[in-house]
Amino acid sequence: MIELHKYNSGHQEPSLTGYRYFMPTEINQPWQWDDSELNILLEKAAIKLGELNSYSRLVPNIDLFIQLHVTKEAVISSRIEGTQTQIDEAMLEEDDIVEERRNDWKEVNNYVNALNSAIQNLDQLPISSRLLRNTHRILLDSVRGQHKQPGTFRQSQNWIGGRNLKEAIFIPPHHEHVDRLMGDLENFIHNEDIQVPALVKIAIAHYQFETIHPFLDGNGRIGRLLITLFFVEKGILKKPLLYLSKFFESNKGIYYDNLMKVRTDGDMVQWIKYFLRGITTTAGEATQTLGNVLDLKANLEERIRAKFGRRSHNAIVLLHQLFKKPLINVKQAQSSTGISYKAANDLIRDFQQHGILAQRSGQSRNRIFVFQEYLDLFQD
Repeated sequence: MIELHKYNSGHQEPSLTGYRYFMPTEINQPWQWDDSELNILLEKAAIKLGELNSYSRLVPNIDLFIQLHVTKEAVISSRIEGTQTQIDEAMLEEDDIVEERRNDWKEVNNYVNALNSAIQNLDQLPISSRLLRNTHRILLDSVRGQHKQPGTFRQSQNWIGGRNLKEAIFIPPHHEHVDRLMGDLENFIHNEDIQVPALVKIAIAHYQFETIHPFLDGNGRIGRLLITLFFVEKGILKKPLLYLSKFFESNKGIYYDNLMKVRTDGDMVQWIKYFLRGITTTAGEATQTLGNVLDLKANLEERIRAKFGRRSHNAIVLLHQLFKKPLINVKQAQSSTGISYKAANDLIRDFQQHGILAQRSGQSRNRIFVFQEYLDLFQD
């Protein structure tokens, strides 16, 4: 039994080559606490998540809006690691990205593909070391970090901060312990005999994953992705609509400090409270965004039916396509509506005249049009 307020997070161990690494305490044990503030924060977070889940169930065609949520998460989570791609740029085709920005674009799109693949695979493969390794392989495909064993737990020592082990802020456990520690983490996630609320369980699991740091690269992104996978697998959310990357990125110093305080001081209580506040804030923002999206969709559909006459059907089809992907060219409009190239071009021109689309500047190959009012709902 682990008493939360007396948590011993682990200890330092010497390596054979002279440095010392952190060996975390295994977490697949019962946990208990007596902290009224934590319980109140847990209740608030659960209520906000329930509101988001209920709201998403009432939204017709919810899948129209999922991709932009995923893309925003990919942009922000990758930004924490140093990429500069913006959300509109992330939705362009690779040929439309200038050469010097393609590596960042590729990293963001790998994250989108990794998350989508992991969500789809949850039906056949629960959260596990195997699922995380498969997701990691997609994340690091042909990008920075591609030579750091994509899809494989590390076989050498890594560290956080500094240029080498001597300068490191934190040195995770030696690689010989990674498989066992990840097995313990996996067992903890799926252990139904441990009476720990799901939101507390994923807070602990995220901390433990980041402390194990099982990969040579990409740990932060996989660790943040783990949170969303947990919500979906456990049925807490029907759709992947909640991402904590924005909350973590809003003050990265606080995020990293809270993780380190668990390692140095055993302060898991503060970490869990911080994490629960993040869920409450982020779920509330996601619900508001979804409401704004629905209002925009309803208003534009009403305008189209009032102004577009016989073209209203094709215009509504195009509008729904724009909610999936708010950047489009004439050929894509033609493909999504099934009309001729000329008719698609005319329809886009009508969308421009009604202020729904605007031509994106700086495109050398073909004209690209952006549904800016929709994108603006997802800007930071």
